[in-house]
Amino acid sequence: MEEVDFLVIGAGPAGTTAAREAARSGVSTLVLDKDAVVGAKRVCAAGLRPGFCEEFDLPRTLVHCDTPRLALFDASGREHVVRFGPGHTSTREELDGTIAALARAEGASVRTQSLFRSYAFEGDHVIVEYADLRAGVRRSVRARSLFLAQGATAKLEGTAFGDERWAPALMTTLQQRVYLNRPALAVAYETLELHYYPARDGRTVVAWMFPKRDHLAIGLGLMGKLDGRALRAELAAFVERVRARLYPQAEVAGVKEEGHLLFGGWPRARVAQGPVMLGGSAAGLVDATNGEGIFEAAMSGRLAAEAVARRGGAEAIATRYALRLEERFKRRLEHRVRLMRFLERKPRRYGMLFEQLASNSRFSDALQRESHERSTLDRLVLYANALQFGLRASLS
Repeated sequence: MEEVDFLVIGAGPAGTTAAREAARSGVSTLVLDKDAVVGAKRVCAAGLRPGFCEEFDLPRTLVHCDTPRLALFDASGREHVVRFGPGHTSTREELDGTIAALARAEGASVRTQSLFRSYAFEGDHVIVEYADLRAGVRRSVRARSLFLAQGATAKLEGTAFGDERWAPALMTTLQQRVYLNRPALAVAYETLELHYYPARDGRTVVAWMFPKRDHLAIGLGLMGKLDGRALRAELAAFVERVRARLYPQAEVAGVKEEGHLLFGGWPRARVAQGPVMLGGSAAGLVDATNGEGIFEAAMSGRLAAEAVARRGGAEAIATRYALRLEERFKRRLEHRVRLMRFLERKPRRYGMLFEQLASNSRFSDALQRESHERSTLDRLVLYANALQFGLRASLS
């Protein structure tokens, strides 16, 4: 049986970052990914927060557009502009593929067409079974630590990580990559757009337009399942709104359509057991207000690599990882879920919040910072604005 110190399932930002940083620390590392090409089937707008490349030591060449404008559209279609960053856009093929290549350069093995099937404990180790799709056989690996980072579609029911809040928080999404025969308006390439409005059945749609080097990523998601025909009708209506504003004179040279399940709910209650750790979207590390989780995924990979590199027993590694993850993300992500549910109950609240963010740069700056980055003044600004918004929303 093949043996490694650190086995990673999934070659997204969480898995590849974990592999790269663990291998750099001298830990023997293997990554298994079900796709033939890393990142090729990821449905994601791939927006990166300011400083992402510097934080994770990635080449700036993977960035398509620098985007200093965040345009938030409320339920009535009004635009509220927040200046930040700037943020950046990429594609998951380039992002995941780049980090995977860097992981290989550090000594990690990244094995594609390897479909994870199951894991079982053997003392303080874990045995993983996977399907080798090239050879058409099943294989097993024995590892000291296992990092599960397969994304929102991770099937963990019946394990210690099962969570009854998981399935109801899965989002149905559909995205088009729209290729034009001429550039869209200049503002399109410096703006990340997020739209919040009710679908025809009353559920909240979160839609987006993110610019890329050679196309516009235009998509939407909503909680729960939706018939394919209805989902395409929702997306077609939204794409037409974007076209009328951003590329009215251009012709569409091509469209690539992508659909997938994403996650928009509570982080999993448990993220570690024995030698097994969860990371990225598989752990529910997603901002419920906008569906983004690339930074959280990559950081969870870093924390897993740090825990494994410090050695020790399986329980010590998992405990160390879970504590760091909770300390870094849990409070903020749970707060974002509560905020999103509060806004969804009365859609006009989106406009109130966006208006406040657009008119108060100190508020928007403080909100974008991580908890550990905030000063005392930042916290006072957040509490004061939360009180103001709460009062306005309650009285409306």
